[in-house]
Amino acid sequence: MLQQPLLTIIVPVYNVEKYIDRALKSLANQKNKNFKLLIINDGSTDQTLAKVEAYRSQFESFEVITKPNGGLSSSRNLGMSKVDTPYFTFHDGDDWVDAGFVDFFVDAFAKHDVDMVCCGFWIDPKGKKAGKPGYGYLSRKEAMLSLTNIFSSVKGYTWNKGYKTRIVRQNKMEFVSDLAFMEDQIFNVKYLSLSEGFYYTSKPYYHYFQRSDSMVHDLNPKKIPDNFRANYRVWDGIIKTLVRDADEQKKAAAAAKKIAKDQNQNESLI
Repeated sequence: MLQQPLLTIIVPVYNVEKYIDRALKSLANQKNKNFKLLIINDGSTDQTLAKVEAYRSQFESFEVITKPNGGLSSSRNLGMSKVDTPYFTFHDGDDWVDAGFVDFFVDAFAKHDVDMVCCGFWIDPKGKKAGKPGYGYLSRKEAMLSLTNIFSSVKGYTWNKGYKTRIVRQNKMEFVSDLAFMEDQIFNVKYLSLSEGFYYTSKPYYHYFQRSDSMVHDLNPKKIPDNFRANYRVWDGIIKTLVRDADEQKKAAAAAKKIAKDQNQNESLI
């Protein structure tokens, strides 16, 4: 008998009838089936919802919420508000995962005293591993800079990262809804600024499917202002956090120096 799930996988979907079977089959084939699947149907007008419902019996913990179309951020925010497990991650409806995806997040949080964990990913249909090989712990600064590094296996995506529900709840975190893209990077920078400890491995468990018809690859000139605004928010968050951390380190060093000085003075009086 399965125990209470530790991980929720949030899957926002909108008109992905051509891809959702592949996504759900990969999730149904997980080695570790003790997770909750939470699908947010963002007002799909095709057969996405019908296909999703056909998989209900293949999951131990399965929930579908249908809402009026409001965009990816609103779907993610609704999903996060419904999470009742200690950890959660995301999965896009047109992607898929390897059989060890769930095990990676559950095991990584159990083994490492960190607030965020991250795995590598495949770039499909080319079947290429993203980033350079590596694994281990990163400082907050290293983790934040890895979000913006095009050669990193970390990147700013949400679907290769695991989060603690407690941190999101305590800080009332949400995805911004006024930008067309990069809302995931902005969210990750904010999350890192409020948390402690980051563990990553470049070992890929997630398949990122690059669709030519996806919003990310739509070179609409109207989105150029959003690109500038998004990058500004990302770097503004990074810089403010790094300045704050540097100030706290200086204060801590000054306090430690004062304690050592006081101790020396007390010893000299004995």
